[in-house]
Amino acid sequence: MKEITIRDEHIKLGQALKLAGLAGSGVDAKIAIQDGQVRVNGRVETQRGKKLIDGDEVSFEGDSFVIRSKIL
Repeated sequence: MKEITIRDEHIKLGQALKLAGLAGSGVDAKIAIQDGQVRVNGRVETQRGKKLIDGDEVSFEGDSFVIRSKIL
């Protein structure tokens, strides 16, 4: 599984999708999240401002990644 490393304690879901290269823009991320196409830790997430922390797993359109924080 792909890992996305962040420098802070958390990252917002929309930002994480862009960082992982799964959304081309914030608008693309917003639409995918609002349409219920994104899962966080196996559950559908519809809040693009959802804060992701170390160990959270995100899946979208058959791709998935895990958040890794340098700050623990």
